[in-house]
Amino acid sequence: MRVTASKLRENVYRILDEAIETGVPVEIVRKGVVLRIVLEQQPSKLSRLKKRSAFVGDPDDIIGMDWSSEWTELK
Repeated sequence: MRVTASKLRENVYRILDEAIETGVPVEIVRKGVVLRIVLEQQPSKLSRLKKRSAFVGDPDDIIGMDWSSEWTELK
C-alpha cells in the first residue's frame, strides 16, 4: 500500500493495523522519497487463512459410503 505522509498522519493506527493483519508493507511517499514500514517477521500464509467449514454433518458418515459411482477410470 502506498500513501502520502499526510494520509499516514490522518490514519496512522488504521494503516499500521492493516499492515499487521495483511503483512503487506506500507510505502510512504515524502518529498519524492519512498519509505517502507514492514513487519519484522512475516506471518505464514497458513496463519492468514480464514477458517471454513467444508463438511456439513458427521464425518464418520462418509466412512461407509460407496464412492465407486463417483470415480471414473482415466482415459
